[in-house]
Amino acid sequence: MINLLFRLEQCYIYNLPQYFKKGSGLKTKLITPEGYKKLYDEHEEIWLIQRPEITKIVTWAASLGDRSENADYQYNKRKLREIDRRVRFLRKLLPELKIINYSKEQEGRVFFGAWVEIENDAGEVKKFRIVGPEEIYGDATGYISIDSPMARALLKKEMGDIVTVKTPNGIKQWNITSIRYTRQWLDKQHE
Repeated sequence: MINLLFRLEQCYIYNLPQYFKKGSGLKTKLITPEGYKKLYDEHEEIWLIQRPEITKIVTWAASLGDRSENADYQYNKRKLREIDRRVRFLRKLLPELKIINYSKEQEGRVFFGAWVEIENDAGEVKKFRIVGPEEIYGDATGYISIDSPMARALLKKEMGDIVTVKTPNGIKQWNITSIRYTRQWLDKQHE
């Protein structure tokens, strides 16, 4: 087995309010526990299941002879390179990520991992979760990166606050109507 077995429970866990003290910046790579598990599971899937299957196909296709005209060989060799590229990326990324857990100090204010609902004067409503930049891709709908202008403007605000956000389309104002944290995070605090 590989030396790179990430265990969620072995990672450094940070409480958020102390992490956002003045001068700390947001340059480190933050992730929710769910986001970390998803990336870890992806690594395991492609390294332990997909890669061995593709390697078998490449070996079989190579044994047929002329590789220059062998579509199975060329296609699966390309796929193997894509898998290896993604594995290298994940192996570099996962140890650098800092998992941010819910803290009771966050209650009633917007911090990393919060589900936020906002509304503007025109009645337009937006609902999203503030997560790390690695969590907003793929099938993640309703997530925004903590590095986005909207998330930066919302951080540390409370329900009922008016937030001014500078966007490429101009300055917009939003009212925070709801802040909540996932049930999983809340349940962990009561254990």
